[in-house]
Amino acid sequence: MTQRPPKVTVRRNRTLALVSALVKGVVAAGLGLGSLTVLVMVVWISSPYPDSGPGGALRAAAGVWLLAHGAGLVRPDTLSGVPAPVGLVPLLLAMGPVWLAHRAARDAAESQEELGEGPPEAARDGSAGPSRAGALCAVTAGYLLVVAGAAAYARGGPLYADPDTLAFPVALVVAGSAAAGVWTAAGRPFGPAPSWSPLAVQEAVARTLFRRRAEAAFRSAAAGLTMLLGGGALLVAVALGGNAGAAQAAFLGLAGDWSGRIAVLLLAAALVPNAALWGAAYGLGPGFSLGTGATATPLGLDGTPALPRFPLLAAVPDQGAGALPNWAALAVPVAAALAVAWFAVRRAAPADVPPARAWSPRETVLVTLLAALGCGAGTALLTAVAGGPIGTGALSQFGPVWWLTGPAALVWTAVIGVPAALLMRLWRLRTPGWAWRRDVPEADGLPVAEADAEEEEEGEGEGDYAGRPRRWWAPWRGRRAAAGEGGQAGPGAPASPAASSVPSPGPAPEAASGFEPYDFLPTDPWHEKGGPWHGKENREARWASLKQGSGGLMADFPADRTADRAGQADPADRADPVPERRAADPDGPGATP
Repeated sequence: MTQRPPKVTVRRNRTLALVSALVKGVVAAGLGLGSLTVLVMVVWISSPYPDSGPGGALRAAAGVWLLAHGAGLVRPDTLSGVPAPVGLVPLLLAMGPVWLAHRAARDAAESQEELGEGPPEAARDGSAGPSRAGALCAVTAGYLLVVAGAAAYARGGPLYADPDTLAFPVALVVAGSAAAGVWTAAGRPFGPAPSWSPLAVQEAVARTLFRRRAEAAFRSAAAGLTMLLGGGALLVAVALGGNAGAAQAAFLGLAGDWSGRIAVLLLAAALVPNAALWGAAYGLGPGFSLGTGATATPLGLDGTPALPRFPLLAAVPDQGAGALPNWAALAVPVAAALAVAWFAVRRAAPADVPPARAWSPRETVLVTLLAALGCGAGTALLTAVAGGPIGTGALSQFGPVWWLTGPAALVWTAVIGVPAALLMRLWRLRTPGWAWRRDVPEADGLPVAEADAEEEEEGEGEGDYAGRPRRWWAPWRGRRAAAGEGGQAGPGAPASPAASSVPSPGPAPEAASGFEPYDFLPTDPWHEKGGPWHGKENREARWASLKQGSGGLMADFPADRTADRAGQADPADRADPVPERRAADPDGPGATP
């Protein structure tokens, strides 16, 4: 009565999982819309002279929420009567919806994987719970349902969404965020390649080495992009500090009451990532557009800018040719290129890996170029959404041009990053005999400290190195080999009197570590023909000493005695004149471990 057929249970679990994923998408969109609506309503309530009623504030909140997804808004209420487009997306505001969609898809995929651990019969017929593609589609569909409702509700308000932008980029942003969440739930796998791709691509993706190189290139590109954003934000902060008076005047002139100033402050905070990308585009060289007739670059500000009054726009440079402080902005792409090179070399030549296992120069160059390509693509994508029209006429083009900024980032990181990566690789793989390098093993596999002790014991003459690199401090350290008149002694020459007078540097490494070397085996006939030396207790003691001195290389069990019986016993056994006694007692005198 309590058990159900496996197929019915699996089918029910699949339906519930898909419905749950759909609900998760609806809840994620509702959380983002509700949070923004609460913020807008607080500002509207605190405003002493609101322009519209609560319905207008709610419609404006829905429009701003759609703008956070990349939708183009239309502002119908203008002085000229012509609707004005608003396409400048506040990137800080866009982080909330992207994160909510990502998390909803991740949770849905993880819950479906738990449901997939169902009956074995269902797993064999391929119906053990819904697939990750089902979770992706369900979450995306639930989220887009709320998007469609918000777009329909915003019609007739002060800001409504352009229907053409709901499919692209709104649907693409939601689907991409959900796909990233499902990929995270799966453990961020890399590969396999699609079946329609060429066979060479599929084989390359299947290799572990290729995946490691791709991961290193991705991390290096992310480091370069982060450095660009940080450098751009630093440029904006310095420029605002230099024009603090103009920024304060613009801030106070936009609103006279404290509620309006809070709204302006929140909008400026939401546009801070946009300003950082504008600063990065300025440092890269292409700069950004201030309307259809003005462009700001390190060379100077050309044309007549159409600047609205806003605090962040006080960081725009003055008109005229660029001075030396303007040219200092070129340090931003240089720092990004060095960051790309450094993160690539960290994987190409790690500090704890011998030089023989490091990447070749060709592999290092290839990974650095791939990282530069990724940095350029990421810069182009971010600058494409960092700008946009904020009106008609002169304000129809505002912000950096992505098809100029992306290639500029690629050129900067490739031209500077590749030579820097090669130089850093040479530096990290330099000769390990330098005095300040203590993290690279010797060529013979010994650590530096052990190799130094060995050199002190064997001498520092030219003949004592036997293929090892000579250290620059060798003539002044340790004992010296005895040399004849104008010559040097070989490896077996006795030490000179001057060398014998040098005090001992300390106890030998064996004495310091507690290791006791073996003495010579006894050769008297009493030990050769048997006796206590070949007893079982002594033999076990010798085996324990051998195991302790091997450094963990010997097994925990003694050698197989069948090999001794097959003729591989030691010479003492073969010389024993009593083979019958040895065959009758394998553990008797002469048995070897």
